[in-house]
Amino acid sequence: MLVDDHAVVRSGIRRLLEQHAGFVVIAEAESGERAYQLFGEHLPDIAVMDLTMPGMGGMEAIRRIIARYPAARLLVLSMHENAAFANQALKAGAQGYLAKNSLAEELVDALEAIIKNQTYISSGIARKIALQSLDNKGDPMQQLSAREFEIFRMLAEGLDSDGIAAALKISSKTVANYQTTIKQKLGIGSPVEMVRLAIRCGLIES
Repeated sequence: MLVDDHAVVRSGIRRLLEQHAGFVVIAEAESGERAYQLFGEHLPDIAVMDLTMPGMGGMEAIRRIIARYPAARLLVLSMHENAAFANQALKAGAQGYLAKNSLAEELVDALEAIIKNQTYISSGIARKIALQSLDNKGDPMQQLSAREFEIFRMLAEGLDSDGIAAALKISSKTVANYQTTIKQKLGIGSPVEMVRLAIRCGLIES
């Protein structure tokens, strides 16, 4: 199953996979909500998923798919070449993480590895994760759950509680509770501090 909000990206991946024996695209989704629904209907052997999509987004979709289908195999194909995003996607339950600028052959290698129950992370991102683990400051985002990370990212991008609640299909009160927990875990007290930390971690641009 292919999950990306851009039809041209899904079409390109489909064409690439159709050139390799053994791969058949049985479903396509343009949002996290649709991905969760179609995964249950089709139960694909593997899903290739983007993270940044309107609405629920890929991270939350991964979390929900894994919660309902623990054996699901999910490969993230994202524009975010960032250790924080990769760490959180793997924490949420994805078995692999590739940047969208990876070579086409690497996508096939990643899919074949994950089908064999191996984890696959593109070399550039794996290097960033390794370097970050050597940094004394580490990755503050590692303190957050996948749900907390997604809410932190949305807050840092300027969404209000109601907007986040609508996107994730949860109540504004629940968002407020998460916001309090996030601030406590990260030791931040203001929206400005939140944005600065998000910039430092490469989640948003300055």
